[in-house]
Amino acid sequence: MAEQVKSFRDLKVWQRAMDLVPEIYRIARQFPSHERFGLSDQIRRAAVSIPSNVAEGHSRRHTREFIHHLSIARGSLAELHTLLLLALRLQYLKDQELSAIEQMLIDLRMPLYALISRLEAKP
Repeated sequence: MAEQVKSFRDLKVWQRAMDLVPEIYRIARQFPSHERFGLSDQIRRAAVSIPSNVAEGHSRRHTREFIHHLSIARGSLAELHTLLLLALRLQYLKDQELSAIEQMLIDLRMPLYALISRLEAKP
Protein backbone atom coordinates (compact mmCIF):
# COMPACT_ATOMS: atom_id res chain seq x y z
CA MET A 1 0.00 0.00 0.00
CA ALA A 2 1.29 3.48 -0.85
CA GLU A 3 2.26 5.78 1.99
CA GLN A 4 0.11 8.80 2.73
CA VAL A 5 1.55 12.05 1.37
CA LYS A 6 1.11 14.62 4.12
CA SER A 7 3.56 17.21 2.87
CA PHE A 8 5.41 18.06 -0.32
CA ARG A 9 8.47 16.75 1.53
CA ASP A 10 6.99 13.23 1.26
CA LEU A 11 6.98 13.40 -2.56
CA LYS A 12 9.78 11.44 -4.24
CA VAL A 13 9.93 13.98 -7.07
CA TRP A 14 10.54 16.79 -4.57
CA GLN A 15 13.20 14.73 -2.76
CA ARG A 16 15.03 13.92 -6.00
CA ALA A 17 14.82 17.53 -7.15
CA MET A 18 16.29 18.64 -3.82
CA ASP A 19 19.15 16.14 -4.27
CA LEU A 20 19.82 17.58 -7.73
CA VAL A 21 20.20 21.22 -6.61
CA PRO A 22 23.46 20.86 -4.62
CA GLU A 23 25.02 18.95 -7.52
CA ILE A 24 24.06 21.74 -9.91
CA TYR A 25 25.52 24.35 -7.56
CA ARG A 26 28.73 22.32 -7.28
CA ILE A 27 29.06 22.16 -11.07
CA ALA A 28 28.14 25.81 -11.57
CA ARG A 29 30.91 26.88 -9.17
CA GLN A 30 33.42 25.43 -11.65
CA PHE A 31 32.31 27.73 -14.48
CA PRO A 32 34.54 30.68 -15.43
CA SER A 33 34.07 33.77 -13.28
CA HIS A 34 32.74 35.76 -16.26
CA GLU A 35 29.76 33.36 -16.30
CA ARG A 36 28.87 34.08 -12.68
CA PHE A 37 25.85 36.18 -13.64
CA GLY A 38 25.20 34.49 -16.96
CA LEU A 39 24.86 30.81 -17.70
CA SER A 40 25.86 29.74 -14.21
CA ASP A 41 23.11 31.83 -12.62
CA GLN A 42 20.52 30.62 -15.13
CA ILE A 43 21.45 26.98 -14.46
CA ARG A 44 21.08 27.46 -10.72
CA ARG A 45 17.72 29.21 -11.11
CA ALA A 46 16.35 26.44 -13.34
CA ALA A 47 17.47 23.79 -10.83
CA VAL A 48 15.92 25.62 -7.87
CA SER A 49 12.69 26.12 -9.79
CA ILE A 50 12.04 22.37 -9.95
CA PRO A 51 11.57 21.53 -6.24
CA SER A 52 10.09 24.98 -5.61
CA ASN A 53 7.30 24.42 -8.11
CA VAL A 54 6.62 20.91 -6.84
CA ALA A 55 6.27 22.29 -3.31
CA GLU A 56 4.16 25.26 -4.34
CA GLY A 57 1.85 23.14 -6.49
CA HIS A 58 1.35 20.57 -3.75
CA SER A 59 0.43 23.34 -1.35
CA ARG A 60 -2.27 24.70 -3.67
CA ARG A 61 -5.90 23.93 -3.09
CA HIS A 62 -6.86 22.23 -6.37
CA THR A 63 -5.40 19.36 -8.38
CA ARG A 64 -5.39 21.49 -11.54
CA GLU A 65 -3.11 24.00 -9.82
CA PHE A 66 -0.80 21.19 -8.71
CA ILE A 67 -0.63 19.88 -12.28
CA HIS A 68 0.12 23.41 -13.54
CA HIS A 69 3.08 23.77 -11.15
CA LEU A 70 4.33 20.28 -11.96
CA SER A 71 4.23 21.29 -15.61
CA ILE A 72 6.36 24.34 -14.79
CA ALA A 73 8.79 22.05 -12.94
CA ARG A 74 8.89 19.80 -16.01
CA GLY A 75 9.71 22.83 -18.17
CA SER A 76 12.46 23.89 -15.76
CA LEU A 77 13.89 20.39 -15.95
CA ALA A 78 14.05 20.62 -19.76
CA GLU A 79 15.55 24.12 -19.50
CA LEU A 80 18.18 22.85 -17.07
CA HIS A 81 19.12 19.98 -19.38
CA THR A 82 19.45 22.39 -22.32
CA LEU A 83 21.63 24.78 -20.31
CA LEU A 84 23.87 21.90 -19.22
CA LEU A 85 24.25 20.82 -22.85
CA LEU A 86 25.26 24.41 -23.68
CA ALA A 87 27.80 24.33 -20.84
CA LEU A 88 29.23 21.15 -22.36
CA ARG A 89 29.51 22.80 -25.77
CA LEU A 90 31.22 25.79 -24.18
CA GLN A 91 33.59 23.36 -22.42
CA TYR A 92 32.55 24.49 -18.94
CA LEU A 93 31.49 20.93 -18.21
CA LYS A 94 33.11 17.58 -18.92
CA ASP A 95 31.30 14.66 -20.57
CA GLN A 96 31.48 12.50 -17.46
CA GLU A 97 30.07 15.30 -15.27
CA LEU A 98 27.17 15.74 -17.65
CA SER A 99 26.55 11.98 -17.78
CA ALA A 100 26.20 11.79 -14.01
CA ILE A 101 23.82 14.74 -13.92
CA GLU A 102 21.84 13.40 -16.87
CA GLN A 103 21.18 10.22 -14.89
CA MET A 104 19.83 12.35 -12.05
CA LEU A 105 17.64 14.21 -14.56
CA ILE A 106 16.24 10.92 -15.87
CA ASP A 107 15.66 9.68 -12.32
CA LEU A 108 13.65 12.83 -11.69
CA ARG A 109 11.91 13.15 -15.06
CA MET A 110 10.30 9.71 -15.04
CA PRO A 111 8.45 10.02 -11.70
CA LEU A 112 7.59 13.65 -12.43
CA TYR A 113 5.90 12.68 -15.69
CA ALA A 114 4.21 9.73 -13.94
CA LEU A 115 2.85 11.99 -11.20
CA ILE A 116 1.46 14.43 -13.76
CA SER A 117 -0.17 11.54 -15.64
CA ARG A 118 -1.71 10.11 -12.46
CA LEU A 119 -3.13 13.48 -11.46
CA GLU A 120 -4.49 14.14 -14.95
CA ALA A 121 -6.24 10.76 -14.91
CA LYS A 122 -8.07 11.53 -11.66
CA PRO A 123 -11.79 12.13 -12.11
